[in-house]
Amino acid sequence: MEFPKRIYTLEEFAKTRECINKGYKHRLRTIGRPAFKESVREILTLIRKAGYYNTLRTYIRYIVEIDGVSQLREAEATIWLNTYMIKDSIEGARFIVQKVEQMKNYLEGEQYYEKGETSAVEKSVEFLQNLCKKKISEGQRKKCKEAIKLWATETIL
Repeated sequence: MEFPKRIYTLEEFAKTRECINKGYKHRLRTIGRPAFKESVREILTLIRKAGYYNTLRTYIRYIVEIDGVSQLREAEATIWLNTYMIKDSIEGARFIVQKVEQMKNYLEGEQYYEKGETSAVEKSVEFLQNLCKKKISEGQRKKCKEAIKLWATETIL
């Protein structure tokens, strides 16, 4: 069973869904400078601690360093991240979880942009709440709580 190289046509969607339903997991790859890769490793450690790593590997193939805007590239199952997004590992992890949820919604044919982003942000807040319950540093816990307060307020608006 091979995951499609891109997810754009109806046939590619069908094959992708079939792979996911059969339990396919990507061998997640990070592409970028060594410092970028190290920051992403720290972020992935937080994602593992909160229990979201397998979901990440289900929907995302690559995390790629870019100079532009951080975003989900749905047709490529890729998250583009800039250096600003990875400076704060808590926010970087939250952003990745949000994009994973958007990718999941994209593949399920649900709205994943504009108003659909609300459910993805809610999922990322749930991630932060779960992460706060795990063994993390006090500084990370404080950042988690601040992010929860900020993003929970944002989703209400």
